[in-house]
Amino acid sequence: MSKNWYPIIDYDKCIKCGNCYNKCKKNVYEVKDGTPVVKNPDNCVEGCKGCAGFCPVGAITYFGDNGKIKSQCSCGGNCKK
Repeated sequence: MSKNWYPIIDYDKCIKCGNCYNKCKKNVYEVKDGTPVVKNPDNCVEGCKGCAGFCPVGAITYFGDNGKIKSQCSCGGNCKK
């Protein structure tokens, strides 16, 4: 897993749909009071952008993203819409 790559949620954009929580198979997220939060950032797989692909409002970016990684999913989970 990665300590140099993890999701960041923009709560000004987040609509609390839960897609990130429901689709992440690595236990990165939890839901507190109906809002997804990044609970285990170290569980995120470097380069995986699966949860951002399911966010309907583009509220997820990644710490460590230099713009060169184009992969939508590299966590081994079912990240296809």
